[in-house]
Amino acid sequence: MLFTDFNFKPFINDTLEKIRFKTATPVQEKLIPIALNGRDIVGESKTGSGKTHTFLLPIFQNIDPTIDGVQAVITAPSRELATQIYQAAMVFTQFDGNIRISNFVGGTDKKRQIEKLASNQPHIVIGTPGRILDLIDAQALKTYTASMFVVDEADMTLDMGFLSEVDKIAGTFDKKVQMLVFSATIPQKLQPFLKKYLNQPVMEKIATKTVISDTIDNWVFSTKGRGNNGTILEILQTLNPYLAMIFTNTKERADELHRFLANNGFKVAKIHGGVPPRERKRIMKAVQNLDYQFVVATDLAARGIDIEGVSHIINDGIPRDLEFFVHRVGRTGRNGMSGTAITLYQPSDDAAIHELEKMGISFTPKVIKNNEIVDSYDRDRRNKREKTREALDITMIGLVKKKKKQIKPAYKKKIGWEIDKQKKAKKRIEGRAQGRAERKAKRQSF
Repeated sequence: MLFTDFNFKPFINDTLEKIRFKTATPVQEKLIPIALNGRDIVGESKTGSGKTHTFLLPIFQNIDPTIDGVQAVITAPSRELATQIYQAAMVFTQFDGNIRISNFVGGTDKKRQIEKLASNQPHIVIGTPGRILDLIDAQALKTYTASMFVVDEADMTLDMGFLSEVDKIAGTFDKKVQMLVFSATIPQKLQPFLKKYLNQPVMEKIATKTVISDTIDNWVFSTKGRGNNGTILEILQTLNPYLAMIFTNTKERADELHRFLANNGFKVAKIHGGVPPRERKRIMKAVQNLDYQFVVATDLAARGIDIEGVSHIINDGIPRDLEFFVHRVGRTGRNGMSGTAITLYQPSDDAAIHELEKMGISFTPKVIKNNEIVDSYDRDRRNKREKTREALDITMIGLVKKKKKQIKPAYKKKIGWEIDKQKKAKKRIEGRAQGRAERKAKRQSF
């Protein structure tokens, strides 16, 4: 479906043409018409599916610049995501300068914002729940006039503990306000909030054939007992990526890896919750300007932040919350472009990888040989070999369990004898069955 089929206002079509948006994504095609009809929506779709413009376009279609007051409020769980939504929205003001948009996030000058709001209320408010609520409580931001309220990345909002702030913001609106909730997943703990504020919402889960984009090559590298630093260094030197994001599970590990790569001559940035907000903002701008080829980040940057041109994702470790694996990988392969995701693993990670495979994610084992990345052996070959062995009976299971205790000298021999015993017993049973089948066939031939 083309964007021109929605019959948007001229300034919206002009903006979409400038940013080269021609064809709507599945989530946009499905939900934009519903939003334009004024219905409450709970939209669930994978990261990178185009949720941001799914709510921005109906908002701009309904905005009336002649009305002085807040008409739409959008909350996002992180400063970076809120700023990204703000930047996407500001593009539309190039063709209609009468629309006022404000971005309110933590780490900025609240006193100055309050002073500005005293004489000028924005039409569209975008920001983090905490700062928006602070401005409401200070009686500076008049959100009660809004007709649309968007909660973006609702599951992350819940995970980060901001749902109570969003609840209080929602309580300032008129009952007729249209609410749009967007998220990659809709956890059970979010249900009370949805039932409290949404009026007979349209619940839409945009199904996808794959959990991650089919334009992404998903590789795994075994560290084989060596440190991750050396493996990552070798991968980066071999690939020389256009722009790579390397995800770590902790801020401390991000700092360590950042130092290691910088000491090895890489121009590398880092983004995590311990970096001051103003510095994070500067780094994000520098990354978007391609001043850095490598970015080390925690999961703070995995949700919603869209850095254009990310060619490679490297997982220094599998995230504790496996849902974040999808969000990390979703930073590449966006808008139909190709990308590569690389995950480092060790034997203790097998259970987590199997859980990811159950989610529909497939991996291709890779290894570096002669300065080239080539296919490795099947990661599951050991498991497949084990499955071909005869099933252990109760006696065998008991013997194997004894291995956890003190192993006697004759342990291995005893196991071997038991396996031979089972093989012979199975062979006798199979022989008898074959003999019966042959005798039966012989009788039937007469």
